[in-house]
Order: sequence, then C-alpha cells, then structure tokens
Amino acid sequence: MSDRKNILSCIQPTGEVHLGNYLGAIQNWVKLQEDYDCKYGVVDYHTMTMPYQAKKLRENTWKLIFELMACGVEADNLFIQSMIPEHQELCWIFSCVTSYGELQRMTQFKDKSQQLKAGSKSGYISAGLFMYPVLQAADILIYHADYVPVGKDQEQHLELSRNIAQRFNHQFGKEYFTHPEPLFTETPKVLSTADPSRKMSKSLGPKHYIALQADSQRVVKQIKSAVTDTGESSGTMSAGIQNLFTILKATGNSSDHAALLADYHAGNLQYSSLKEVVATSLDGFLAPIRERHAELMQDKKRVKDQIKQSSNEIRKVAQETMREVRELVGIQTVRPVR
Repeated sequence: MSDRKNILSCIQPTGEVHLGNYLGAIQNWVKLQEDYDCKYGVVDYHTMTMPYQAKKLRENTWKLIFELMACGVEADNLFIQSMIPEHQELCWIFSCVTSYGELQRMTQFKDKSQQLKAGSKSGYISAGLFMYPVLQAADILIYHADYVPVGKDQEQHLELSRNIAQRFNHQFGKEYFTHPEPLFTETPKVLSTADPSRKMSKSLGPKHYIALQADSQRVVKQIKSAVTDTGESSGTMSAGIQNLFTILKATGNSSDHAALLADYHAGNLQYSSLKEVVATSLDGFLAPIRERHAELMQDKKRVKDQIKQSSNEIRKVAQETMREVRELVGIQTVRPVR
C-alpha cells in the first residue's frame, strides 16, 4: 500500500483551456503527480448548474480530457464525474447533514445568481446551483482526500466540505471522513491581455484569453495587441506590463525576463521589444502541448477507452466508500456493479 497522501481536484468542462487555467491549476496538477496519489475529475454535472447545451457539454468534456492529457496529466489519474454515480448518491446523503443557512451564505452562489438574473431570459435560479457545494463536498470526501489544491475563491467551499465531514462523523458516531486540508501553491495570476484590470477568462470573450491550443499566429497577434498602459501614471508598473512580465517568467525564459526587467527599471524598456520576446517565448512554451494534443487526437478511441477504464477503476474506491456509508447511515446495501 502506498503511504503517499491523497489529492483530489476537479475542473469543469466549459470550453477551451486557456493560459490562466494552465498556469493557475493544471501545471500544478502535473507536478503534484510526482509526490501524491492524485485523482483529477472532469465534473460535467457541475457544469449543468448554469445554462448550457447538452451536445456541447459532451463535446467539451472529452475536449477537456484531451487537453489535460496533452498538458501531462496521466490518464490513470483522470475520471469523468458522470461515469461515477456514487458522487450523486453521497451528495444526497450530505444534503441531509448540511444546513440551509450554510448554503445561503456561499459567495459563489450569490455571484452566479446575480449573473443569471442579469443574463437569463427565464430568470430562474436552479436548485442545482444552490446545491453545488454539497456535490463538491461529495467529490472530495468520497475519495478521502487529504489535500485539495485550491485558490482563495474556493476556500469557502472547502471549509463547507470540512464542516460536512465533521457533522457526518459526529452524527453517525465514527471518525469516518477525512477533514481535507487546502493545498496552497504559488501560482501566477494571469490577467486579460485586452483588459489587465480583470482576470483572464473565457466569459469575457476571445480577446481576453489565450487558448492553449491557439496556433502560433494567434498567440503572437494576441500578445502584440496586449494592452500595456491605461493612461494612468502612478509611478508603479502598470497591470498590463506586469502581466506580460508574469507570462514571460512563467515560460521559463529567466534570462530575458531579468534583462527586460532591468531595462524597465532603468527607464529604457521598449514595449514592442517586450511583446516580441513574450510572444516568441510563449509560443515556444505552448508548442509541446500543441504537439502532444495533435498526437492524442490521432488516436481518439484509445484515449477514450483509457479514460473509461480509469473512471471505472476510480469508481471502485467510490463504491467502497458508499458501501461503508450506507452501513453507517442505516440504508440498504447493494452489490457493486463490476
């Protein structure tokens, strides 16, 4: 048996993976595989909490799988949430030990509710969106995760997962569920190239993010058109320039980063030169990911079969958890499906 700690992290299939996603999470996922037992989920059920198209959801789920593998996430560590129905079963059980008030206080629910009110023709807010954090807790706790890599915006949800674990353990008289700890790692905050006052995001439109699968021409064009100064002269580095330096550093081009930063502090930096170097470095940085993705796309059936198999193997862990949970909460046991 491995004595390595367990890590669980998930991502929604909402379209293209962009540079901010990669540097903020996926790159870290790849590194964590070296020292931890990792499970990484593509959580398609979570995507259903906001307006979506059924056909697109299925396409985006597989698209994300291929992109994650191209980035270096191992197939054996990947699962698709909807292939493991035990997540939903545990979500229901957890909903019975979660207070209504706790869910009302979730910041993300408030934020997304406002988005729906502003942009949805129907104007309704689904119960699924309200229950989102409970399903998230089920995703984490069903695998007895020791650590969950999170950003500050997800701290509240992880704290709820810990509360649910504690309440379940107390109510059913056994220290069964692990209390997962946050795993904070230093990740660069990548901003929109079109509006550096905002975080890089697909929801803002194509000008605001750099897709990992963007071709060389697109990458170069987007960096060269990046906003640098907003007209304000506060005596500090503008957000746009700082963003370009962040991207350059993330590509591993430390020598040019140091030289150009010295030029900036000396007052000699030419923005066109900075953009040229960033564009070239970033394109070279993304090239191996694009190449690996192209290779995987040549063998789609094999890759899909791998993920179905890995989801099935990971499901065995979830089935065992649910066998024990059913015993604890007093409901009928069922034979696992093999």
